[in-house]
Amino acid sequence: MNKSKETVIIVESPAKAKTIERILGKGYKVIASQGHIRDLPRKKFGVNLEDFDPEFVVIPGKEKIIQNLKDAVKEKKVLLASDLDREGEAIAWHVSEVLSIPKAGVRITFSEITPRTIKKAIENVRDIDMKLVRSQFARRILDRIVGYLISPLLWKIFRINTLSAGRVQSATLKIICEREKKIFGFVPKEYWRVVANVLGIDFELVRAHGKKVDKDLKDQDVEKLKKQKKLLVTDILKKRTKKNPPEPLITSTMQQLAAAKLGFSVKKTMMLAQQLYEGLDTKEGHIAFITYHRTDSIRVSDEAKEMAANYIKEKFGEEYLGRKSIKRKSSKGKIQDAHEAIRPVDFGMTPEKAEKILDKDHAKLYKLIWERFLASQMAPSEREETKIILSSEDGGYEFEAKFSEIIFDGFEKILAREERKPIDVKKMEKVEVNEMKISKEKTKPPDRFTEGSLVKEMEKLGIGRPSTYAPTISTLLSRKYVVKKKGRLFPTLIGFLVLDYLEKNFPEIVDISFTAKMEKQLDLVEKGEKEHLEVLKDFFKRFNRDLKKAKETFYKIDYDTDFKCECGSNMKLLTGKFGIYLKCPKCGKTKSVKSEYTAVLKDGKVFFPWRRENESNLVEKERSKGTYKRRRYSKKGSA
Repeated sequence: MNKSKETVIIVESPAKAKTIERILGKGYKVIASQGHIRDLPRKKFGVNLEDFDPEFVVIPGKEKIIQNLKDAVKEKKVLLASDLDREGEAIAWHVSEVLSIPKAGVRITFSEITPRTIKKAIENVRDIDMKLVRSQFARRILDRIVGYLISPLLWKIFRINTLSAGRVQSATLKIICEREKKIFGFVPKEYWRVVANVLGIDFELVRAHGKKVDKDLKDQDVEKLKKQKKLLVTDILKKRTKKNPPEPLITSTMQQLAAAKLGFSVKKTMMLAQQLYEGLDTKEGHIAFITYHRTDSIRVSDEAKEMAANYIKEKFGEEYLGRKSIKRKSSKGKIQDAHEAIRPVDFGMTPEKAEKILDKDHAKLYKLIWERFLASQMAPSEREETKIILSSEDGGYEFEAKFSEIIFDGFEKILAREERKPIDVKKMEKVEVNEMKISKEKTKPPDRFTEGSLVKEMEKLGIGRPSTYAPTISTLLSRKYVVKKKGRLFPTLIGFLVLDYLEKNFPEIVDISFTAKMEKQLDLVEKGEKEHLEVLKDFFKRFNRDLKKAKETFYKIDYDTDFKCECGSNMKLLTGKFGIYLKCPKCGKTKSVKSEYTAVLKDGKVFFPWRRENESNLVEKERSKGTYKRRRYSKKGSA
């Protein structure tokens, strides 16, 4: 083919470029922009607050990449194939600007990297969608306004130049801190738990004197229950139930499942998924394994349904094929029709085959995606549920145990659940109590968030979107607002202090309903139902009012604490030119305190509930010994 007729396709990553070039072969050259090539400047604000016109500059270090792109596209037909979300559309726009390429007839998108979809995309070239671009611009400008204008205030107050604020990160920090306050303020209640073991099965006490047992069993009841040697089978209730298969994975559920089943962090899951989508070098060649991994849609293409159906019929039989009558919950918020749920691109690439050509972690995540998607296309499972009720001879106490037997496994052929067959007893039969287990228990506080459960909460509350979950959590951890211990997220002292400052000075930024509402505003911009300038002007009018007030107000760090001085008095948490520290108001002694130590700020007082006297990560050497290092801070802003 004549070189002048060669088509150049520009994607984001070298891995994706390699996969697509292998698919298309001669006549096509695929090169990578390696992500964003332009952004707002790092060393200045870069947004005109009169008309919100952004100043985009080449990202330092990307000059050579841009020159390579310019050299590659000379006198060639160019197609822009960055990812199919807002950010990808904005990258395509930036590339077109830098390379002076028209915005019309240059954009292609696809949700999987296979010969069929790539060739189909090339046949359906479209214009760059400026609605998506403007929506992404609005998000970037909003983040710059919040980050660049609030962060210097935090540096000045706390003397730590790594602090930052952000719409999504600050609201997410609030979720974590609010949970911690609930845990700290939780007062456990004691209650009796009674379990009768009969024929090796535990039956839970559920009713006493006709009323449901709700952690309020009296001591006299406990004494009576200790004497129960036999129980009467008063009822055996059976019913057939069907369980529909689960929905295919979307970004949030993939992150949650990978955290729960594999112990992966959200960041790690997204990195692995990105590589599985773009393609990996294997001993069988360069292969892409899954469809696009940033999606909030459970939609499945007809072609994928057909491929799954063929596999299911061949492997398991016609009866295992899912029926169209199953009703699915719709995804929350908007769904871009171009997006599908996350699924394998080739059902013949089974987890067993993938395990032989992928490394351990890629294979684990692929297996999770493959099994979940295939199960979503299968028939419901059917079980016989049995509930056996035992009563004391006087009828005053009732015990229950539930059992479940598979009649037809359906999707559970892939995603097996536990089966528990009922014991062989008859109604009105008396049974021996092997052991009456009676223990005094305490109610438990709510759990701290894991990364997976935090993503679930963010999705439920409408904070952020699929592309923001991982970077938001990473930012909270890197800023030391949150630390992770044994998989759980603990807010730190500085996390609570920054949140307290933001709540007092920028209440909208940490307001969860406001943050969720702003996401919906950006969705309306994407749909063309609202102008991005209208969203920016409306936000900045209120934000600027709070900003002016915050700059005019002297904010002093001065909190009571539960930290005991050697003299017996409670120390105060203050801030000086070297940062935050503890000082005794009675004897004047001071102690330095690490800002990343876990703590709780509640009702204006700082508590260190997990402090130990000799805990090195809280109390460093006293200031009087001269070992405290000064923290430097800059006046420059950042996003």
